[in-house]
Amino acid sequence: MANRTDPTAKSIRGTNPQNLVEKIVRSKIYQNTYWKEQCFGLTAETLVDKAMELDHIGGTFGGNRKPTPFMCLVMKMLQIQPEKEIVIEFIRNDDYKYVRVLGAFYLRLTGTDTDVYQYLEPLYNDYRKLRQKLPDGRFSLTHVDEVIDELLTKDYSCDIALPRIKKRWTLESLGTLELRKSALEEDFEEEEDKEENDQLDDGMDDGAYEKDYYRGRSPARERDRDRRRESHRYRDRDYDRDYDRERGRGRERDRDRDRDRDRDRDRDRDRYRLREEKEYGRDRDWEGRERERRDRDRGRRRSHSRSRSRSRDRKDRDGDYRKRHARSSVSPRRRDGSVDNGHREEPKKKKEKKEKKNDGTDHPDPEIAEANRLRASLGLKPLK
Repeated sequence: MANRTDPTAKSIRGTNPQNLVEKIVRSKIYQNTYWKEQCFGLTAETLVDKAMELDHIGGTFGGNRKPTPFMCLVMKMLQIQPEKEIVIEFIRNDDYKYVRVLGAFYLRLTGTDTDVYQYLEPLYNDYRKLRQKLPDGRFSLTHVDEVIDELLTKDYSCDIALPRIKKRWTLESLGTLELRKSALEEDFEEEEDKEENDQLDDGMDDGAYEKDYYRGRSPARERDRDRRRESHRYRDRDYDRDYDRERGRGRERDRDRDRDRDRDRDRDRDRYRLREEKEYGRDRDWEGRERERRDRDRGRRRSHSRSRSRSRDRKDRDGDYRKRHARSSVSPRRRDGSVDNGHREEPKKKKEKKEKKNDGTDHPDPEIAEANRLRASLGLKPLK
């Protein structure tokens, strides 16, 4: 029963006023201790006392998303739906800044587009500081005008999705909202009026001084003075004409210089594009030749590997054939009864001959032969 909306409350934007707050945040508020203890049984008159006790603003904070007292009071205002005059008094309260922000936030949720711009834009001139609780539980410093700008320009504020409103220029074009007038405009108007009056006073003083200065002059002197003024005027006019002519020539020269510069830039750009196209074509040709060479090398390696495998298979077959033939054939015997393995003994004989030849002990010089025997016993090379 304590969480139900007032039966006499009107629907806001076609729905229950409490539905303007998301369901998750709404359930967090209903479970909060401040809501159960401090907001129970509040009315539009007693809500002001709780609003005066606020010392910070914010949405939800902490790991379990605990709502702030400011958010609980906003939810209570949506539940009881106070009258528009009470909300406007909240906004016009200059003594308690948190009460003003509370009324502005509620009006942004429930008010019409015209009312939002009409009552919230004057708060741009309030530069008082506010404490704001961040989602991680820390406090940060902000100002009233920053909160109002967030309400008028952002889609989210204090973890609540703000209803969409029309742009100001749209309402101005429809005629439902007057042009915004800055609070400093009156000061600017006063300064402009003061400057105009000062200029007029200076002009009147100069004219009176000229009259006093030229008073009592003869008509001839007056005519000479007029001629002198006319000559100066003509001379200034001729100077201005010459200056304009030179200025026009300078502009033509600058225009021609810019045209030549643009033409040179276009020519350089075309030359650079042609060079890039040539290099690109050359790269493409080189890539094609490289690809063909790579394919050709790959084909050669494949044919070489095939030929090596074939020769290896042929050698294996020949070796097997020789082994089988050697086993099946009977070795011839010599006269002394030994088997003839000449093809095996001959290499040994050749090695022995080579060893004898390379030993160096049969050197004609006996000293060298003796040295070679000693070196052979030590495993060294013989002397020549």
